[in-house]
Amino acid sequence: MGARSQVVRWGSGLVVAVLAGGLAACAPMTPGPELPQIPAEACYDRSTQPQTAVVDSHLHFRPFGGAPVPFDEVMGYLRDTGVRYVNVYGIGQMLPVDSECTYYLDCVGTPVVPTLKNDFANATDLLASPPEGVHATLAMTFPDLSRPESVVAGIELLDREFPGMFRWMGEVNLVKQALFGNGHEPVPGAAIREWAPFMSLLRERGIPIAIHSDLGHDEDPTLYLPLMQEVLDRYPDNRIVWMHMGLSLELTTLPAAEHIRLMRSMLDRYPNLMLDITWRIIDDNYFSRADYQPLYVAFLNEYSERILPGTDFLASSNKDFDVYRTELEVTSRILRFVDDEAFRNIALGQNHFRLLGLADEAPAVCGDRE
Repeated sequence: MGARSQVVRWGSGLVVAVLAGGLAACAPMTPGPELPQIPAEACYDRSTQPQTAVVDSHLHFRPFGGAPVPFDEVMGYLRDTGVRYVNVYGIGQMLPVDSECTYYLDCVGTPVVPTLKNDFANATDLLASPPEGVHATLAMTFPDLSRPESVVAGIELLDREFPGMFRWMGEVNLVKQALFGNGHEPVPGAAIREWAPFMSLLRERGIPIAIHSDLGHDEDPTLYLPLMQEVLDRYPDNRIVWMHMGLSLELTTLPAAEHIRLMRSMLDRYPNLMLDITWRIIDDNYFSRADYQPLYVAFLNEYSERILPGTDFLASSNKDFDVYRTELEVTSRILRFVDDEAFRNIALGQNHFRLLGLADEAPAVCGDRE
């Protein structure tokens, strides 16, 4: 059997994993029909198969305000682009219900308030319409990290309403400069010291926490780094994912060598830390620059077991399949240049499976690739 047909059967193997119980940890569902199992010798042929990620570890199914793209429609985007695993994020901070905005930057001055609404909506949608062929992991996005006393109560409420369904926390904001105009402030160090109860609960359940924490801005590139260091020093045994490698629209001029040196030092110091390379801002300003790209490729190869892929797509009603497909292609672009081991770990999902404790295994990459 040729490599291409093996890859098709590997795709079916993904569906088998999902229908035979992969989603059962997240939501009840009826097992589907038996499909062909993956042959032991199957491999993924990068010369003929897509080099976009099969995992979207960072996808917001709900917008900041207004109507979302329907849940089933977004799941269709995933199937149509070959994505088979997704973390179902809401948005933990929403615009007021009487706001006409769908995006906070269009309404500077309007408060964006933490809420559980989106987590309830995503769980309800997943129960009502379990996605065929896609393994969905529900994420708790509600926590206000500045009010840690409220987080355990929120988890307990979700436990009562949707027992066993939430296996991820995030994206939660430690410091997000883009939200400063909507009332957000950096989480103070005193509040971080009060996270212990909910961080202990996450640790006991094996639930990762994905944190948005800007490094700084162009005038002071590491202004907010001490906040992330405080979190990692206090909670070294928690599995923590640092969103966007600390980058943002406010930080586009940090030299690649300096950024990589910093990321390398953090990964070496904190063995439970992982990095998320989602959001096209990273590719636009760093990964696609001809002088930067080889440096980042070498970095991703070296730390390939510590990297998660994804789009950071926001499913607001003014977006469609073409927008999602473009964002998947852009955020996956750097993966075309990494070595086969890194491609398997990142693009084919091995890191995602390991982090979530899934039984799934990414296929090996076929040899003799030109």
